[in-house]
Amino acid sequence: MELPPVLTRRFTPKGLYALDALVAILVTVLCSTAALAAPMHGPQEPTWVSILVAVVFGLTVALRRRWPYPTAFAVTITSAVSLATQVVPDFAGIGPGFALALVFYTFGSRARDWKGLGTSIACGALVSAGMIGPIVASGGSPSGDSPGRAFAALFGFIAIAPAQTFGFALGERRAQAAERSRQMLQRAAVEERLRVARELHDVIAHTMTLIVVKAAIGNHVAEASPAEARDALQVIEATGRTAMLEVRRVLDMLREDTPYAPTRGLRDLPALVELASVGGVQVRLDVDRPEEAVAAGMPESVELAVYRIVQEAITNVVKHASPARCHVSVVVGADQVCIEVDDDGKRPARTGSVGHGLIGMRERVALHGGTFSAGPRTEGGFSVRALLPAAGGVT
Repeated sequence: MELPPVLTRRFTPKGLYALDALVAILVTVLCSTAALAAPMHGPQEPTWVSILVAVVFGLTVALRRRWPYPTAFAVTITSAVSLATQVVPDFAGIGPGFALALVFYTFGSRARDWKGLGTSIACGALVSAGMIGPIVASGGSPSGDSPGRAFAALFGFIAIAPAQTFGFALGERRAQAAERSRQMLQRAAVEERLRVARELHDVIAHTMTLIVVKAAIGNHVAEASPAEARDALQVIEATGRTAMLEVRRVLDMLREDTPYAPTRGLRDLPALVELASVGGVQVRLDVDRPEEAVAAGMPESVELAVYRIVQEAITNVVKHASPARCHVSVVVGADQVCIEVDDDGKRPARTGSVGHGLIGMRERVALHGGTFSAGPRTEGGFSVRALLPAAGGVT
């Protein structure tokens, strides 16, 4: 059975203090009734003393969250003295016992160390001494409703230990939940940094490769063909502006007050291919997206992953295999998106580790629960294959 929301929601600080005030009033009434009860032995104390003791009990309950240690000492001393002097008769010990349980429940949730445990044991012993003191002084167990020696000797621990244990367990649970929340926030921050780093790598690597290629061409033909050099500078300018917009778009994702802007997707692939062609690579693009797939829609994260994978694959062709021909195929199915990028360029043999580009593509695919492969083709050139779940997969 599902609990009502009022029983499961967390209280606000004001709500907690209001609740403490109500409980403190209840404790004050209960303890005043206990203190006003006539003791079985000895004279009755003045009424104002009974009321004062009850108010002290109520204040310790009301302030226990703000000052755990002082209120624990205060309720212990008040209980021990009032029981020892019979201001609160021993048969009416339920009043101080209730106040002790409330205060040490909060104390146990805050003081979860050896110091807190030692304090609770000492306080329990002191309250028990106050309870059993009058019985020992009378030379035996009083008759009537008074408790026996064994109960009196353990009264402080009976009132404190269960509440202390429950508070300790709840405090540990809250601390573990807070630690899990902190770790989740830290992991989310790390993942966000990796995501931004991946985006920036893809943008900068792609545009800088094109800029370097066109700058080299412009420098080579500057004297022989000024017009071609000027064309190269225009391409560099356009590519640089595009890179600035892309970097700004990525960095704006970190700001909460930035207006929403659509991410890169399948619609941007033709412009990407056109820009890559200036790097000496002839790129042919085929995008197969049936009408039912368009109607069903695709998560923006998947579209962005497709765009970045194609971008990085083309960048690698420009960087390592230019001049070459490249074929990009993107097939959108009902359940998955298939990406294939093949080129026929001649690539130098790698003697070091795999580049960051392939690692970034592999990470993007793994993030969505897809599969990725890349390697030389038997007929020459290089091939990149990626399968992504059309619905987004795992995140």
